[in-house]
Amino acid sequence: MGELASKEQLRMSFIRWAAVAVPGVLLLGFLSGRTVPSGEENGWYAALIKPDFTPPGWAFPVVWSTLYIMLGLAFALVLSARGARLRGLGIALFVAQLAGNLAWTPLFFGAHRVGAAFLLIVAILGLSVLTTIVFGQIRRVAAWLMVPYMAWLCLAGALNWEIGRLNPDAERLVQQPAASQMVR
Repeated sequence: MGELASKEQLRMSFIRWAAVAVPGVLLLGFLSGRTVPSGEENGWYAALIKPDFTPPGWAFPVVWSTLYIMLGLAFALVLSARGARLRGLGIALFVAQLAGNLAWTPLFFGAHRVGAAFLLIVAILGLSVLTTIVFGQIRRVAAWLMVPYMAWLCLAGALNWEIGRLNPDAERLVQQPAASQMVR
């Protein structure tokens, strides 16, 4: 029972975990993004002044899909590292940062809480750094898969900060209902 797993057994363990983790993280990210209208589909967001370095709208779903795939792969690498010291801590940190990530969209786009959303991004980034450090102790590749996510979080944080700065009354900005027109 105390035998080491073969390379094939380790590879199959990773593939099984990846088959669950990657679609799971992607699905959770998709569902979070669908809880409220986001991007230019959101009238409140469309009315905000945005910084010049705001990426085009099409970039967000492309980047987030790619990042969620990478996060799922990193998570699968750690999940498949049975017996690894710090595995439990790595899993807990990953889940905590992902929960924060999933809460950001409804907080920003739904509740219009720009300041709270910025603080949440800072917390997510901090948890992601800790997750990456722990992942690096378990599987170095898992840590490297987290790096683009942290870079995007820095950009998202800067965007969130600048939107708050450029729109000091953003939290009180009320989206005007569309006027109904009756044809006679």
